Order: sequence, then structure tokens, then C-alpha cells
Amino acid sequence: MTRPEGPKAQPVRQLRLVVEADDFEAALAFYRDALGLPEQAAFSGDGGARVAILDAGRATLEIANPEQKRMIDDVEVGHQVAPRIRVAFEVDDGRAVTEHLVDAGATQVAPPTVTPWRSLNSRLDAPAGLHISVFQELAAPAGHIEPDGAEATDHPTPRADS
Repeated sequence: MTRPEGPKAQPVRQLRLVVEADDFEAALAFYRDALGLPEQAAFSGDGGARVAILDAGRATLEIANPEQKRMIDDVEVGHQVAPRIRVAFEVDDGRAVTEHLVDAGATQVAPPTVTPWRSLNSRLDAPAGLHISVFQELAAPAGHIEPDGAEATDHPTPRADS
């Protein structure tokens, strides 16, 4: 991958996904309190306008063609379910977090499933109309080559299909 050089080497500082929630309180309770995204800031305005900015850690933008999207749905769920946009959250314990989020109001679409790319992924329909993945990185398979060319050891690896 080629990166530009000079002052525009990293022109984007943050990816912020803005989601309209008809039930603001329920969505805030789910994402902040149940999923555990810390509140960075909150603002209110005229006419009842409210927003909360939640810290989701490192952000990436994953671009997938239709074939890749179908393949991921087939592996994780067994059939096509995801809309054009799906939000994925990396967690330390995929099974426990999935159970906790279902208890907090999400609908489980598919239980935690080990994928060929060595992660444990579950699918949920969550507040604010979001279709989400919860994923836990598992150890890299023996002989796996990291993007930098080094052979992987028993540590989580970056993925291109969460």
C-alpha cells in the first residue's frame, strides 16, 4: 500500500460514525452502558436536540465488494443478513459480550462462530437500527504470514474482514 508523503501523510485523524436513534436513551444505554463505550462528550441544543460522542477505540473503514460481504455473511450467519453498513466491535471475550448485549436488548442473529480468519464472531441487531458484529481475535494459525512478511506467533492478527 502506498501512502502519501509530507504534511498530508495522515490527513484523517478520526473516523466518526453518526447514527440517528429514535430512542436516544435506549441507544445510549446500550452502547455506553452495556457495550462499554466511554462517553467522550455530550451536547444538547434547542428543541430537544441531543448527541453523545462515545469512544470506540481505534477506528477503521473496511471496504468490501458484494462478493466479500456475501462470503462473510455466509461464514458468520449461514445466509445473507447484513445491510450495506454493519458496525463491528472488537472485544476480549466474544461469548460473554454477546450474551451481555442480548440481555441488554440486542437480538442475536447468529451465535459466536469461529471464522476461517481465526476470530470468534457473533451477529446482533442492536438499538438505533444497527446490525453489528462482535468479534474476538483468536491466535493466528501456524505458518500464517503477517502483512509485514513476518511469520505469525500465537498473537491476534489484524483482519480485513471483521
